[in-house]
Amino acid sequence: MFKGCFYVCLNDGLRIYNVEPLVEKMHLDNASVGSIVHCEMVYRCNLFAIVGGGQQPKYASNAVLIYDDIRKRPVLEFAFAQPVLSIKCRRDRLVAVLKTEVHIFSFPNHPKKLFSVSTRSNPHGLCELSPGIKNVVVFPGLQVGSVEILDLSKPEWSDPSSGKTPANIHAHQGELACFSINNSGSLIATASDKGTLIRVWDLLKLVLLNELRVGFSSAILHSINFSVNSDLLCCSVDVGNIHIFDLKTTHLNRPSTWGFFGKYMESQWALANFTVTPECVCICAFESDSSVVALCKDGTIHRYAFTSGGESRRLSFDAFLDICGDEGL
Repeated sequence: MFKGCFYVCLNDGLRIYNVEPLVEKMHLDNASVGSIVHCEMVYRCNLFAIVGGGQQPKYASNAVLIYDDIRKRPVLEFAFAQPVLSIKCRRDRLVAVLKTEVHIFSFPNHPKKLFSVSTRSNPHGLCELSPGIKNVVVFPGLQVGSVEILDLSKPEWSDPSSGKTPANIHAHQGELACFSINNSGSLIATASDKGTLIRVWDLLKLVLLNELRVGFSSAILHSINFSVNSDLLCCSVDVGNIHIFDLKTTHLNRPSTWGFFGKYMESQWALANFTVTPECVCICAFESDSSVVALCKDGTIHRYAFTSGGESRRLSFDAFLDICGDEGL
């Protein structure tokens, strides 16, 4: 989700919705774009980036196309030797993520490649680009469980011969499975493929700030997101659970009652948690400091409210794929 919008990549095209009120803003069918496997909005303007592939592709999986909704066609293309696994955009940069490489481009004015960075095998295309003033991109490092941080505002990154290496955080013992950067580019939350805890790091000082316990059993985290002011953090787990943590008033997070587990006492447990759709993959993001939105793979959207005491209740439920009506971005 981005600025109150979300997109859905489908085998028969692409849809973009407004969250509140829930309205379909754009609908590109199979004849227009074919199957789409990745998309990234450039704020709420008429441009967005897409990658083809899937069951009925019209465009190649190894190219990022910039689609102009006013002209109703692609206006720019970035091609690569391998499939593109994810894309990130902001007003002045585009990042294309391949399995072992990250490519950074100036964008959309005078587009050109600025530089490329090698990574360890990154099959999920993990990468984050800060949307705020601080121009930071983060991605998996060469060592297992490590995260590398580039401040793109520094001039040495425009000079490949500078010999400068990215800052590095050794976040986990296992492979990275999910991470998220806050709006200001000052914090990152990371999770490994074990999926039992989330660590929150200061990107300037490269130090650990919080360790948040999701559970005892291994799980797959599908999304992590900060609130706008970075006071709260939410995550979604593969069994359909949403967990909410308070990063500012940490005593509101639940303490462990399992004292005999020793080290688990050091972790903070969620302020609130609830099940959206059992056993269904979903992603979540904050709508406000007291509500979250969850988008599920079954085509449903849920809005939940929560309190500092840990109570939660569902505010609304809709099947977004049943909603049609192009009103423009």
